[in-house]
Amino acid sequence: MKSDIEIAQAATPHLISKVAAGLGIPDTALEPFGRTKAKISLSYIDSLANRPDGKLILVTAISPTPAGEGKTTTTVGLGDALNHIGKRAVICLREPSLGPVFGMKGGAAGGGHAQVIPMEDINLHFTGDFNAIALANNLLAAMIDNHIHHGNELGFDVRRITWKRVIDMNDRALREITASLGGPGNGFPREDGFDIVVASEVMAIFCLATSINDLKDRLGNIVCGYSRDQAPILARQLRTHGAMAALLKDALAPNLVQTLEHSPALIHGGPFANIAHGCNSVLATKTALKMADYVVTEAGFGADLGAEKFVDIKCRKAGLKPAAAVLVATIRALKFHGGADVKALGQEDLHALEKGIANIERHVDNIKNHYGLPCVVAINHRTEDTAAEVNSLMGKLAHMGVKVILARHWAEGGKGAEDLAHEVVRLCEEPSTFKFVYQDSDTLWDKMKAIATKIYGASDISADAKVRGQIKTLQESYGHYPVCVAKTQYSFSTDPTLRGAPSGHVVNIREVRLAAGAQFIVMICGDIMTMPGLPKVPSACAIDVGHDGKIVGLF
Repeated sequence: MKSDIEIAQAATPHLISKVAAGLGIPDTALEPFGRTKAKISLSYIDSLANRPDGKLILVTAISPTPAGEGKTTTTVGLGDALNHIGKRAVICLREPSLGPVFGMKGGAAGGGHAQVIPMEDINLHFTGDFNAIALANNLLAAMIDNHIHHGNELGFDVRRITWKRVIDMNDRALREITASLGGPGNGFPREDGFDIVVASEVMAIFCLATSINDLKDRLGNIVCGYSRDQAPILARQLRTHGAMAALLKDALAPNLVQTLEHSPALIHGGPFANIAHGCNSVLATKTALKMADYVVTEAGFGADLGAEKFVDIKCRKAGLKPAAAVLVATIRALKFHGGADVKALGQEDLHALEKGIANIERHVDNIKNHYGLPCVVAINHRTEDTAAEVNSLMGKLAHMGVKVILARHWAEGGKGAEDLAHEVVRLCEEPSTFKFVYQDSDTLWDKMKAIATKIYGASDISADAKVRGQIKTLQESYGHYPVCVAKTQYSFSTDPTLRGAPSGHVVNIREVRLAAGAQFIVMICGDIMTMPGLPKVPSACAIDVGHDGKIVGLF
């Protein structure tokens, strides 16, 4: 059996100008990066403003497991399938982070015969967007320390600097550091730290900005520290936001690539959903909606994390209204949620599957009743799935009023997901009661409680006196902001070992952060880290370049 990268390398891609022409994009609107990828100019995007929007389809998933679910693979397969059945479809994805690429998750360009290409470029440097985001973030960090070194006119309290440096790599050694050692010429020593690029507020701003001017305004509103009397100090007071916007100007244009079957795909931005808002850029999504009848996008990790933030942050801020949702699962993953050992997931186990179905039931309930979206369950088929397991799953979910469709896009490409595509088209014509989990007028505490009790099945939320005080202070000026929850992706609770659908737990808020430029409040829950570490045997150990110059072992 060929690996994902071998399948991708065997493909013969179209020139990106040909893919663009299929969407009506002229060559003059493209900024090519080689022959197979290009940016779409912002001026051309502005020219699309008066076109009607297509239908927006959200692809989300059950709670992630070591067994894998295949959300990106399904997103790509569904986009190809919609084009197969004669619809005009565009796929919108996030750009992969090098953290998981070299860590334990691997690439994020789909898999099997449902991939976006050029796979190696997309998973590695791509068009340099992440580098631009890191540079903009770290420019602000350098300007803060430089300002303090040269007299500290704004009165930064060095104990209350909230802005961290970033790197697009998992590196636990950088979580907490001491900066500016070595004497007076190197500045004032202080505690500092790094986040991964995808957790940066600059990444969030980049993905939520609708124009260069909006980007610059948001960057200027970043609160990067506080004075001794706890007054916020903004990036615009350091006169840094203009230079940050200059670094991001070219990156802000969405990236156009293609699938193995030459369907167009916009891949742009890449915040994680367990520590950030987990959605591709608003610019890419809105651009795709102007060029296609159907736009298939994904939100990171499970429907409790990425889908909730897609609804309550991205859709709320951008005025988007999805028409339908696809919930992706594998029978292997459901058996894992039912308590099966990861080494035994290839064996038929109807008992574990029945127990694990509780996880998918809660996600379906959330999508239908708390997000108000028509829903279909897509089972990402694997060769070891038995007929008994498939029939059992379909029977158990029948009472929820959703179709369960077995999709074979990994093995067959778009052809293997045609049944799913037909059902999605049907769902898009159904009336929708799309809604948010909470209202803007709710307090920050009540917003967090609504997410925890409605979506996670928790009985309550908690926080120590210090965190409660911070939330109360933030409420005064930022209480109208949505909440972005950072927590483990592996469970509805904050304990990654609690599989299935735990209920009655208490979600503890460990830390709260203001993201004034992105316009949301980050609630960090449990032990989640905004700078991940590498596993004992990182994926990087398998990646190499062969004698022929081809990359191997990427996925």
